[in-house]
Amino acid sequence: MSIYFAPYKDMLFVMRELAGLDKVSALPGYEEATPDMVEVILDEAGKFATEVLAPINHSGDEEGARWADKAVTMPKGFKEAYQQFVEGGWNGVAGNPEHGGQGLPKLVAAAVQETWKSSNISFSLCPLLTLGAIEALELCGSPEQKEMYLPKMVQGTWTGTMNLTEPQAGSDLAAVRTRAVPQPDGTYRIF
Repeated sequence: MSIYFAPYKDMLFVMRELAGLDKVSALPGYEEATPDMVEVILDEAGKFATEVLAPINHSGDEEGARWADKAVTMPKGFKEAYQQFVEGGWNGVAGNPEHGGQGLPKLVAAAVQETWKSSNISFSLCPLLTLGAIEALELCGSPEQKEMYLPKMVQGTWTGTMNLTEPQAGSDLAAVRTRAVPQPDGTYRIF
């Protein structure tokens, strides 16, 4: 079994002393992200990582996910951990409150997400990819797409996948080939 203890006091120090948490929490919409509140959030994220995610890290490495009979079977403990993760609101830490998220600053979300990655990288990939899909929808989705997908994704009911745009490569990133062609205006066009 993996043992992990989040260095949340170090994270909080960096956020306060180097990243300007007090200035971030003074921004409109982030007033509730006070240093005291952020400390509680980081402490709870650390507890979840230590008590729930780290103990199943080994099963994720040893068992992996399996595809059989048109269904995926997750490693021991992953389904239950994800349910606890969603019920705890962890998927929506930085999510837009309009879609069910908590609306915390990305500074806080980055520290919280680091606890998932450090305690159990294989578990953390699902929420990580979902966050990428959420960001793509928030930036480029139609109002109808946002209404349909974002609440379920922010709340963790639905998950997202990797956003690849290389039709010749699929999920084989080693097959991605690009070239930069100089343009008359001094810029480059990427192919």
